[in-house]
Amino acid sequence: MTTHLKLLVVDSYDAASRDVLTQAGASVASELFRACIALIDDTIEVTVIYSDDLGKITVDLDAFDGAIWTGSSLSVTDDTPLLRHQIALVRAMFDAGLPMYGSCYGAQLAAVSTGGQVSHNPRGREFGIARKIILNPRGITHPMFKNKPSAFDNFASHVDVITKLPAGAEILAYNKNSDVQAIHVTHNGGNFWAVQYHPEFNIYEVARIAVARQQRLIEEGLFADGDELARYVRDYEELARDPVPALCFLYGVDDDLLNTQTRTLEISNWIAHLTPQRALTRSG
Repeated sequence: MTTHLKLLVVDSYDAASRDVLTQAGASVASELFRACIALIDDTIEVTVIYSDDLGKITVDLDAFDGAIWTGSSLSVTDDTPLLRHQIALVRAMFDAGLPMYGSCYGAQLAAVSTGGQVSHNPRGREFGIARKIILNPRGITHPMFKNKPSAFDNFASHVDVITKLPAGAEILAYNKNSDVQAIHVTHNGGNFWAVQYHPEFNIYEVARIAVARQQRLIEEGLFADGDELARYVRDYEELARDPVPALCFLYGVDDDLLNTQTRTLEISNWIAHLTPQRALTRSG
């Protein structure tokens, strides 16, 4: 009997933040991952839970072969009941030996749940494209980056960064904006692979996220005004429809971002690394 992988996706946004994305025409984080996983392997069964339901529902961790933590517009520097529920679930997943992957906020959860620290980045927000992400020697040999170039670009949207590693953590990649662009955390026998950027994003979604964050992006000086931001959004949406050379040159976009398989290798490598043993145990 063929056993298909079962993945749990934890959407780290609260309901109000998801509404902001939806109103701007962006996809919610869990749906981005659902679509990404379907492109990698459409036999994988995906279950989504929302962070603001934690504490109200019971999650059977034994029912899954792996768990994904999405990005979020929230900050792990804010001590809230929602964050405490998220941290408790991350720790339970470590204790259960459930393999985890996370993007952005997910990487920060991996750190703070195991004794690390996260702070606002004094270098400022990294938005749109994270440039020149560089794998260190450990990252080059790590299975998350199998077939990945040693230096690459990917999509990003964050203002917080990991500033103190927990015990059992290894940095795998960095760039000029963030000393920790990828991390592997081992804790209580469990493993969490995570990146500070967003392989699950695409150019169109970045455009719509710019709309959702427009006031903040202008206030922080990433765009001079609304007209400049609107032009960026139009150009990115045009790139999503047809990546013509002129626009690719203007925005420094190449196959790192345009080739879906290349861009999402971190996620597909994590999925490929999952052992089917949990699924076999359930079926046996």
